[in-house]
Amino acid sequence: MTKYIKRKHYIEKIKPYFNKDIIKLIVGQRRVGKSYFLHQIKDELQRNDKNLNIIYINKELYEFRSIIDYVDLMEYINSKIIPAKKTAIFIDEIQDIKYFEKALRSLQAEGNYDIYCSGSNANLLSGELATFLSGRYIEFKIYPLSYTEFLEFQNIKNNDDNFNKYLTFGGLPYLKNLELKEEITFDYLSNIYKTILLKDVVTRNKIRNVEFLQNLSEYIAENTGNIISAKKISDFLKSQKINISNNIVLNYLNFLTNAFLINKVKRSEVGGKKIFETGEKFYFTDVGLRNSIIGFRLQDIAKIYENIVYNQISRLGYNITIGKLKDKEIDFICKKNNEKIYIQVTYILSDKKVIDREFGNLLKIKDNFPKIVISSDKFKVQTYEGIKHINIIDFLMSEKIN
Repeated sequence: MTKYIKRKHYIEKIKPYFNKDIIKLIVGQRRVGKSYFLHQIKDELQRNDKNLNIIYINKELYEFRSIIDYVDLMEYINSKIIPAKKTAIFIDEIQDIKYFEKALRSLQAEGNYDIYCSGSNANLLSGELATFLSGRYIEFKIYPLSYTEFLEFQNIKNNDDNFNKYLTFGGLPYLKNLELKEEITFDYLSNIYKTILLKDVVTRNKIRNVEFLQNLSEYIAENTGNIISAKKISDFLKSQKINISNNIVLNYLNFLTNAFLINKVKRSEVGGKKIFETGEKFYFTDVGLRNSIIGFRLQDIAKIYENIVYNQISRLGYNITIGKLKDKEIDFICKKNNEKIYIQVTYILSDKKVIDREFGNLLKIKDNFPKIVISSDKFKVQTYEGIKHINIIDFLMSEKIN
């Protein structure tokens, strides 16, 4: 049995779909723990059914190198089927198998298999797959470790020093095997970043201008949480005597987003339904990877706070937009079912000007949905004119938005 620390949040989400005739797709950035999660699912299933036949394929392992396309995949699976036994199929990094969607459709049509797949690209469900399997799959996104998971994996307590380690090194699970020092950890994170660029962006999208891709990643890291547009990036490049069209910039941003390295957040009108088509914000799926690109700098602390708050809200299943209220900005409008929450994030409420800005923007919203300001301040004032204040560590330690 593979050793791992359970990711309880995810297993509870996927449990209702165990043994159901629907394909379970596990997606997320490379090295966030998808493979270990598949093992966790496998062990849960075997605990409930000792006679379950498990077929496991991991395209990153040498032993499965001969599975190139869907024909190879079907032949391998058919060779492992045991008549009269229930079968669960696990395929890790399925995007590396050509036309895998044809095999999945065939297997799903037979109705005899409990199927789980993982992939490191958001295009996993695009094109033919979405057509082939419409209504026959459900997607589960795996994120890097939350702060509470980070503490559990590292076997450390919640305190300011360990919180700063999380801000610096992020939440990739393998960090539990490393000493959390910059000269060690950033070497590992830098190699993961390069692997994502090479395998999930450059190779997959046949990119030629690798230097521009690297520069673009650095630009996003420098401007985390700032309003960005393809034109703004293109104009900046022209000022550096680099001529790249808006369309190429957009394509490369999409490639980085599809590899789950960064996440795009659109702007919406507060109180209305309008979604603005230009000017978005980008946040890194893992702040440790972001810091490995440009280094951890104290002057970026507000950006990093905003990034980790975004990741926590997203992990909790909210749809997120940036709010526009005339000339004011609301950091996050969070929606789930009929719930809506407005959130402002700042490093520290240092003076009246900052307090007026962060709370004042929320006070201008004329509805009764909850409004929250998150900062590092530890004072015990819980509300300001009806708006709640939450310390950022307290926010990250909770499994819900209070």
